[in-house]
Amino acid sequence: MFIRRFIQLQIGLLLYGASLALMVRANLGLNPWSVFHQGLSELTGLSLGTIVNLVGALVLLIWIPLRQKPGIGTICNVLVIGTAADVTLAVIPSVTGLPLQVALLVGAILINGAATGAYIGAGLGPGPRDGLTTGGVRVTGWEVRWVRMTIEGMVLMLGWMLGGTIGVGTVAYALFNGPLMQIFLPMFEIKSQPNARRA
Repeated sequence: MFIRRFIQLQIGLLLYGASLALMVRANLGLNPWSVFHQGLSELTGLSLGTIVNLVGALVLLIWIPLRQKPGIGTICNVLVIGTAADVTLAVIPSVTGLPLQVALLVGAILINGAATGAYIGAGLGPGPRDGLTTGGVRVTGWEVRWVRMTIEGMVLMLGWMLGGTIGVGTVAYALFNGPLMQIFLPMFEIKSQPNARRA
């Protein structure tokens, strides 16, 4: 069972990283955290994927006062997503023309939803940014939607100030990411096997 979970986790993380890169290539706006990552990338000169991985590692430090415990999925998240994003950016060229950009954006959002369902459904530990949300809920007592909106609103504003790309893709991601997770998570969730009944 662990092997299946681990393979699903890796596929989900790889696809998640690829979807971030596709949104960059579509150039119609990024999700909030990617706006922040792109802004930091512009500021530092480091690749987008390197920033994704470094921010993930730094966010884990915030887990300490939030009393969050990482799993193997958490560590893999820090290592894999940014690397997959950089590889995809190296392979997929920029596109021109609104129809191609829109098609790439739609594909990226769909892949992102499926990838999120896959890596969360593997049940091997939340990503650093997901854990920041759940830890924030525990500390503040707020509903998860308000904690997530607050965090993503802050990183979106910071990313925009640093030069990250905000556009129709940012809005589309905000509107469709939740519903897509609701569709894909049950499809990929691996439930623990019940104990066999004793004879």
